[in-house]
Amino acid sequence: MSGLCGWIGYSATNTDNRQLIEKMAEPIARFDGGEILTLTKSTAAMAIAADDRHMYSYQNNGIVAALWGQVRYQGKSPRDFDRIGGIAKVLADGSQSKGGNIFADLEGEFTFCMLNEDTGVAILAVDRMCTRSLSYQVSGEALIFSTSADAIIRHPLANSEISSQSLFNYIYFHMVPSPDSIYKDQQRLLPGQYLTFKKGEVKSDFYWKVAFDEIEKRPFNELKFELRGLLRSSVREATGGQTVGTFLSGGTDSSTIAGVLGEVTGQPVRTYSIGFEAEGYDEMKYARIAAKHFSTQHNEYYVTPDDVVAAIPQIAAVFDQPFGNASAIPAFYCARMAKTDGLTRILGGDGGDELFGGNERYAKQHLFTYYKHLPLVLRKRLFEPIAFGIAGSEKIALMRKARSYIEQALTPMPARMENYNLLRRYGYEAVFTKDFLATIDLARPSELLDEVYHQTQTESLINNMLAFDFKITLADNDLPKVVKACELAGMNVGFPLISNELVEFSTRLEPQLKLKRTKLRYFFKESLRGFLPDEVLAKQKQGFGLPFGVWLHEHRLLKSMAADSLVDLKARQIVRADFIDQLLGQHLKEHASYYGTMIWVLMMLEYWFKQRMS
Repeated sequence: MSGLCGWIGYSATNTDNRQLIEKMAEPIARFDGGEILTLTKSTAAMAIAADDRHMYSYQNNGIVAALWGQVRYQGKSPRDFDRIGGIAKVLADGSQSKGGNIFADLEGEFTFCMLNEDTGVAILAVDRMCTRSLSYQVSGEALIFSTSADAIIRHPLANSEISSQSLFNYIYFHMVPSPDSIYKDQQRLLPGQYLTFKKGEVKSDFYWKVAFDEIEKRPFNELKFELRGLLRSSVREATGGQTVGTFLSGGTDSSTIAGVLGEVTGQPVRTYSIGFEAEGYDEMKYARIAAKHFSTQHNEYYVTPDDVVAAIPQIAAVFDQPFGNASAIPAFYCARMAKTDGLTRILGGDGGDELFGGNERYAKQHLFTYYKHLPLVLRKRLFEPIAFGIAGSEKIALMRKARSYIEQALTPMPARMENYNLLRRYGYEAVFTKDFLATIDLARPSELLDEVYHQTQTESLINNMLAFDFKITLADNDLPKVVKACELAGMNVGFPLISNELVEFSTRLEPQLKLKRTKLRYFFKESLRGFLPDEVLAKQKQGFGLPFGVWLHEHRLLKSMAADSLVDLKARQIVRADFIDQLLGQHLKEHASYYGTMIWVLMMLEYWFKQRMS
């Protein structure tokens, strides 16, 4: 919970500095009420807000440093360094003398900052998965930073101008991909990245990047034994000695954590599940199977449209960037149940799909690789001429499918994954106003995806996609969703499946153990067969999807809320008024769940604006 903020290179009186850093710290402790510690100098200041289990600080002469998170350093607990000044001192000294490589020895989730007033140097870093984001802005010879963009814009040197490109990227991706920020001059650190600032100049580098070993082959039973051990140690470490429960969707990951948590604690696990009274959205059946299998103390809550109405303004307020993943709402109600029960920490199963190959699109994209394996002469002289060259073939269902398959197979990655993007299907000119489009680089989303995808070059499609999703799916989407939802509920959250050890283990698995032809998570599921219920192993992935589009038809207040917000959005001259009218009218009637997604994304953008611009 909470986070940190600060600056270097801006001077004021001691009183003014203290008042300013306290003002900046308000957003980072607004929802969970974490204790705030401030450290001020004449040209530097920082604040860290957290409970004492996640807060480490150091101050000496011109140096102030803070570490926030749950970590181990070189295998040792932070408390093991108390006799030599504390872990924040160790990292402050080491980062100045050894550079960013010191962060490679940190395990767990963290954000770190060190300010040296005497040299004008600042060092920032985030953990390997970027569990919590860290934003920064350079203004002249000053650096302003925080885990919340809302804190940065409170500084008098900060530029709070909204980036048109980031607005476009948000509507495209349903979140603002890092390193960009919704604010024009702000940037965010990427997973495994650190930053060094000195006298107006920023240099950044990676102390860790994912690297796959696709050569190593080990006996299955040996790997299985190691995985089970790593699951136990990661879950044990993630508890942090707190009163812990776990999300339970009934999927492979959450069920695994529930079972392993029971093993390591020796106590019945408190599990929390969300249901929906909407056909095709409720997974409570599988959560109950897992809860019964592991004899958990199970807790359920069925989210209603009224709950969504109540949560929307709160969700918009807790996110410092516009965020359009509707699953944040059920995650919030789940975490709130745990908080009401007196728990201090809840464990999430995020990351398992990205480590072990569990997303449906991995299998789908694998199918397209078969086409490239066909002899070139067959493709160019037979299949493609038939699919594209015969008049009227588009009217035949089988030929349409064949043509679509070939078109997608010929599209390079990662562009192939964007074929069904909502904006691409609508057409940019049909969605956005002409004046807004004039300020946008329409190619930027594709460039961002290409940059991420091609940073990791492996021989296998599955590992390239996994590395891509570490950043796009986990760091930019799923982790912020759960972290912020839990922050709103005043609950700590941990993610044992993305521990350093499990990530490194997954990188050494043979690609075919992650995706065996089209079998998702082959190794992970086979390793847990007999431990997890068979029904859980066989179920299709779903998650806490919100039936928002369906409920728009049924719930008058929710529909009115969405319509009012989109009408207000028209005045911002971003989205065309006629497109909004079509969404709320004809499109929603045609396909509620599909078009409901875009209504949600635009509604949450307007509510984000209202929270900050009114």
